[in-house]
Amino acid sequence: MLKLLTNGLLIAGACVLIGSLIPVRNLITQLPSGQVRRCWYELTVLIVLLIAGYTSYTVTFWNRHSNWSDFIVPSVFFFGAIFVWLTTSLSLQTAFDIRRVTLLEQESITDPLLGIYNRRYLDRRLDEEISRAKRYNLPLSILLIDIDHFKQINDTYGHAIGDELLSHLGKILTNTIRNSDVAARYGGDELLILAQNTPASSAGILGERLRQHVESNKLVSSGKANQQKEIHATVSIGVAGLDPEVTDSKGLIQCADEALYMAKQEGRNCVIIHDINMTKSPASTT
Repeated sequence: MLKLLTNGLLIAGACVLIGSLIPVRNLITQLPSGQVRRCWYELTVLIVLLIAGYTSYTVTFWNRHSNWSDFIVPSVFFFGAIFVWLTTSLSLQTAFDIRRVTLLEQESITDPLLGIYNRRYLDRRLDEEISRAKRYNLPLSILLIDIDHFKQINDTYGHAIGDELLSHLGKILTNTIRNSDVAARYGGDELLILAQNTPASSAGILGERLRQHVESNKLVSSGKANQQKEIHATVSIGVAGLDPEVTDSKGLIQCADEALYMAKQEGRNCVIIHDINMTKSPASTT
């Protein structure tokens, strides 16, 4: 009975150790190249060495356990194998949970159509950056972007093409701005870029570069019967920078909105930097 019990523990422990390699392998495939992945490769080697030692012990002492004191070592080996399996399985589950939470968090702050941040994230980030800029006396600017005649494009080509155009514009923004800049959907067809450590004059240069990219990169869309449509879109951009008279995000956005309105009044497809003497008419053009 004792020999049967100890032999069973040794076999079960070996199977558990071998099974622990499965979550380790799955975890390694989820990890990017780097130090952490190398550590898990090293852990795999240690588990293989443990299996080899476990197997050697099993072969050497198979059917040689004659009293209950001999039961101690197989028991320690078995529960050690259980510990290794639980550690690797919990590590894999934790990695999956972290990845799922990260994806959910990313989805909650990202506009699914444009692939840039949404209004919820923008409001929070804008308040944070204004507070930081005022505390450390750093420049901060925003660019408010509006697609020219977007309603006409929707009416002419349909809302599906309008959505394609928004997605197309989101990609242009992502490829044009710096890594430190924040691009977000402000509302409807209006987009906003938050340019950190950037005065209004430099933000105006960024806006002009963006305007040129939008104008030169037309949207080619396949409609019914695979007939291609070329959509030539342009944008109007209002730029505003943080100054002593602007105390919060509402005032900064209002300044950018006034500059945007002026850009529309100037014939659209242009960039206007807000001036302190600039006033916005109560009715804006769309």
